[in-house]
Amino acid sequence: MKTSRVLVLILSIFTLTAIAVSCASQTTMSTSKSEEKEKKEKTLVDHYGQLSIEGTHVVDKNGNPIQLRGMSLFWSQWMAQYWTPATIKWLRDDWKCTVVRAAMGVEKGGYLTNPEFERQKVETVVDAAIDLGIYVIVDYHAHEAEKDVEAAKEFFDYMSKKYGKYPNVIWEPYNEPLDTPEWSTVIKPYHEEVIKVIRANDPDNIIVCGTRIWSQRVDEAADDPIADENVAYTLHYYAKSHRQSLRDIAQKAIDKGVCLFVTEYGTCHYSGDGKIDPEQSKIWWEFLDEHKISWCNWSVADKVEAASIIKPGTSPSGGWTEEDLTPSGKLVREECVTKNAPVWAAVKK
Repeated sequence: MKTSRVLVLILSIFTLTAIAVSCASQTTMSTSKSEEKEKKEKTLVDHYGQLSIEGTHVVDKNGNPIQLRGMSLFWSQWMAQYWTPATIKWLRDDWKCTVVRAAMGVEKGGYLTNPEFERQKVETVVDAAIDLGIYVIVDYHAHEAEKDVEAAKEFFDYMSKKYGKYPNVIWEPYNEPLDTPEWSTVIKPYHEEVIKVIRANDPDNIIVCGTRIWSQRVDEAADDPIADENVAYTLHYYAKSHRQSLRDIAQKAIDKGVCLFVTEYGTCHYSGDGKIDPEQSKIWWEFLDEHKISWCNWSVADKVEAASIIKPGTSPSGGWTEEDLTPSGKLVREECVTKNAPVWAAVKK
């Protein structure tokens, strides 16, 4: 009887030990898989984290100056076929974009006419950017936004409540004010009203504010800046039309201590058409690199014009070949891939 009890006890000990070893092994395997998954899923936004403004620079979570480079989508009401997760993924994976810009058309049949329909397009792009771990600019793509401030406030209240918690998001309350409204009396007060709405829901993310004359007079904004520590000012240019004189204006603004962000530029004439100017485009890129100014190129479109990066009928699902790209598309993609390669290499470490 005693022998039987001893054998039962020994067998019980062996069984419990085996179970413990198995559990430990499974826990180790589970932890290993979890760590492996975490390592695989590290994204650009994990790498840079919450962006902010320090002096004349956009900086990462550690206070290091960074420069985002990517693409702007075309007006939402006219080129919606490329406002898809597949397009955004292709821009990240093949073009190595670190930022995309959702240019939601406001006037001319855009948000003011179909608010929910246009807003949903923006949400699709923002959701895709968050899922893919890159930054996204929510652009209120208007030329006379001050004529309906309440519409802008309603849009940004909704969007900032939904997305203000994500460090991926950059707000752009006014694409390109025209030449007639004054900065201090019209454009700046408009921004201040919209910023107040955004900040009620999102105290942290960067806001990029459009400036007078199609977002060129950044010097005026530098003379009378907005009282928000995480505000940058929008500089737009088209390389064939805007040259050293505009760079001089930008330099004045930088010298006064403000941060600039090129949310839109073209390699061609300001009309978006004509021929591209590779020489002036490279001069501009050198200027932006020197000052670590982030940029988005105009635009992801298959419209027959020089500013488009793809030819008519190109797939909205990506997979674009060299033959699908326009001269501007080839030039910009090369710049994007070359300059962003070290960034993505650092993300993968």
